[in-house]
Amino acid sequence: MKLFSKEQIYEGDKLTTERQNISSTDLMERAGTQIFNWMHTRMQGAQVPIHVFCGIGNNGGDGLVLARHLITHGYNVVTYIVNCSDKRSKDFLINYDRIKNVTKKWPTMLSCKEDFTEIEIGVDDIIVDAIFGIGLNRPPNDWVKALFQKFKASKAFTLSIDMPSGLYTDKAVEDEDAVIYAGYTLSFQSPKLAFFLPETEKYTIQWEVLDIGIDRDYLMQTETEVELISKLEVLPIYKPRKKFAHKGDFGHVMILGGSYGKIGAVNLASRAALSAGAGLVTAYIPKCGYHSLQTAIPEVMVITDDNETHISNINFELKPTVIGVGVGLGTSEETAKTFEAFLKKNKVPLVIDADGLNIISQHKTLLKLLPKQTVLTPHPKELERLIGKWSSDFEKLEKVKAFTNKYDVIVLIKGAHSITVNKNKLYINTTGNPGMATGGSGDVLTGVISGLIAQGYTPFAATIFGVYLHGKSADISIEDYGYQSLIASHIIETLGEAYLDLFKQPEQPKEEKQQNQ
Repeated sequence: MKLFSKEQIYEGDKLTTERQNISSTDLMERAGTQIFNWMHTRMQGAQVPIHVFCGIGNNGGDGLVLARHLITHGYNVVTYIVNCSDKRSKDFLINYDRIKNVTKKWPTMLSCKEDFTEIEIGVDDIIVDAIFGIGLNRPPNDWVKALFQKFKASKAFTLSIDMPSGLYTDKAVEDEDAVIYAGYTLSFQSPKLAFFLPETEKYTIQWEVLDIGIDRDYLMQTETEVELISKLEVLPIYKPRKKFAHKGDFGHVMILGGSYGKIGAVNLASRAALSAGAGLVTAYIPKCGYHSLQTAIPEVMVITDDNETHISNINFELKPTVIGVGVGLGTSEETAKTFEAFLKKNKVPLVIDADGLNIISQHKTLLKLLPKQTVLTPHPKELERLIGKWSSDFEKLEKVKAFTNKYDVIVLIKGAHSITVNKNKLYINTTGNPGMATGGSGDVLTGVISGLIAQGYTPFAATIFGVYLHGKSADISIEDYGYQSLIASHIIETLGEAYLDLFKQPEQPKEEKQQNQ
């Protein structure tokens, strides 16, 4: 799914009115009606007090359309106009006149100088936030900020239209108290990037996309900077196996890493590479891990370094398809030197994680030695060591884009919604859960991505597909283990089910099943 920028949304609205020969007011009517249908389906006429707060721009106009339909369908509605400017949009004014024609109780004007303490909002009421939407370009004033705090203090369920008011589409929040905390956001046509970033996702607990009929050609043909990756996006990437294929067709992964006490990281990555579909896997480890690894994973071949406790001299004769390096590696001076020597002569695609990244962070000149489209998989602290500190998630994304352009690498920003960054494009993953916050899950991901590259997926395709499979496998595993008891090994065990899930058809509703019978 594409995530459209604010500018693209405005352009899409304009083109839609031209191509469908409708007015902007008609499009607003369509959007407001969709919100009403969503609420009406769920409320079925329930007489819960609904407080609709409208700004004076187009988001406020959407709110007025909603309020009018709620009134004409007999709901218990009070409408307010947050009147903090004289710059009212044309469509807002049209819908302000329309709502006055269906009720004797006209919307209450709230001037930004007046006291709003007499407004009573109960904990069981519903607040509809139609104040700013995506149109905000400056911080709300103190009066609006106080109004938002009143909403929060009421503990009433808050529904935001398009975007929680006070939240920007493309920059950081300056004051947390100046943003509405929404229980649910109904986003027009596509979700917003802010819904997926650690600093701003808290402003809406849940979100849903409403299709308001923006021109299909525009939606299909417009390139966006951000895409959301779900099953529909990864299915076309999947490579089916041919009947007469053999293990040589699916590549050879080398997992290079491990040190005394950290051989388990190599174990996890190697098993994950096999379960992701690699034809062969070889682990390159210090001598201390030989017996444990050979015993634990008989399917994996093992090469040992001359050193007992850490990697000191990377030297092998086989020709792997891809090398996953860094898991459990350690950052000793000897290991760092042999890693540099390895990078100077290596021509094989790389997936670099953990201590591989930490060594590079300590020796930034190594970045110039990386093959093009090397995959880097840092967690937040490893990323900070690579690119430096950032003041906001939006700045972080800009810095990562600049980094990937400079070195021609792929960076996977790991998190609740892991984001793959390739040059100027962002790909946000939709699978995964909090149970993955456990030691070793990153090692598994390194193995999965390496295993996919071995099978012929490009490093970019392997990254977005691998992150999806990794998260989906964890989603399947929590059905048996729950968040607290999920461990990295469980993710490997259900990778097969994650593959199979790609081809599962969604269950039909009971009524539809009966009709088909």
